[in-house]
Amino acid sequence: MTTLSVVIPAYNEEDGIAAIVERVLAIRPALAEIGVAGLECIVVDDGSKDRTAEIVRRYVPEVTLITQQNKGYGGALKTGFRTARGELLAFLDADSTYPPEYFPQLCSVALDGADLVIGSRMSGSQSEMPLVRRVGNFIFANLLSLVSGVRISDSASGQRVLRREILPVIYPLPDTLDFTPAMSTRALHEELNMVEVPIPYKERSGRSKLSVIKDGLRFFKSIVWTALTYNPVRIFGGFGATLLLLAVLLVSVLLVTHQPATPWPFPLFFGALVLAVGGVTLYTTGTSFSYIVKLFHKRPIRQGLLGRRGNGRKIERHYWWLGFLSMVLGVGTYIVAAAFDLTNPAVMQASWFAPVVSALLVLTGVQLVSAWGLARVLAELSVRDGKTAEDLNGIASVAPTPGKLDEQPSYVTA
Repeated sequence: MTTLSVVIPAYNEEDGIAAIVERVLAIRPALAEIGVAGLECIVVDDGSKDRTAEIVRRYVPEVTLITQQNKGYGGALKTGFRTARGELLAFLDADSTYPPEYFPQLCSVALDGADLVIGSRMSGSQSEMPLVRRVGNFIFANLLSLVSGVRISDSASGQRVLRREILPVIYPLPDTLDFTPAMSTRALHEELNMVEVPIPYKERSGRSKLSVIKDGLRFFKSIVWTALTYNPVRIFGGFGATLLLLAVLLVSVLLVTHQPATPWPFPLFFGALVLAVGGVTLYTTGTSFSYIVKLFHKRPIRQGLLGRRGNGRKIERHYWWLGFLSMVLGVGTYIVAAAFDLTNPAVMQASWFAPVVSALLVLTGVQLVSAWGLARVLAELSVRDGKTAEDLNGIASVAPTPGKLDEQPSYVTA
């Protein structure tokens, strides 16, 4: 028998808690029609200073009431999850902004194989979301789509259904309001089957507890930092590729617009070189971090700059020869400059240009070769356990006999 446990976090919600509890209890017949025979409603009173807990007690034992000191939105949900008994876990806000009547539809998708089902407020259903919050949700959804490589319309929806067994996969999660975007980010990078279902949304009556600026920055940091714990090359590499592109564009513009009779704009060329070196540094940092991150994950995770599991042909395999080429070009640049006396201020106005270019090319080469060596070591470490298991397949493990460690082994020859 499948049971749905609905967790309602509540903080000073005396005006609306009764209505949402009754609406949740009323979905029991609709749940039974799709094979969810049990419904458990849990209200977590997160340190309310009004009559929220008193009102919920009227519905006991149909409703489980948990009171605690204020731990925050995410903290209240995690408390509810620890108490819940259902195979399917769900949650929504206590202010009637989300429709509990849509839980049967979300549960049906979960029963069909989805690990996490999100009620999307941005997928075309009727929504009374204020313009400022709509713009914010649009930005955060596109940010998550960018860092994960998966298109998502609502990263922070507060109405969801998830399978209990995925909790160890998506934890840890924050105690604050960024609980939902962090959950979405983890679920996507853990390759869980996440499905969005359009739902209507009503604006709450009274003042919202969400701070547009403070919580908006928290959402942004939560998405970016969580993504970095899975796929650093997506972010570092993205910035690195952007800098490299800017360097190429700048050099192209300088070459096209330069007039033969005018001096070469060496400072601008130097700026383009710095952009290129910064791009290479960021990209190699991202690839190295991605290998390190992979060591800490026991499950396959979503990684790669462009694709689902990488960039197709691994660029880091070419770091060694690109690095040596950069160092050779750097040394060659200085030799040529010295041979033609281009480092002499009396001969060339920008005598500093060649030595600086030479130094940056050499340092870039060192960076590439070092990143190649680190990538090789980390790649070996990441597959070591699998290779060990493969090599030992079928070999019985025999523990050494105490006291016999110093004896020489004996060999029998035919």
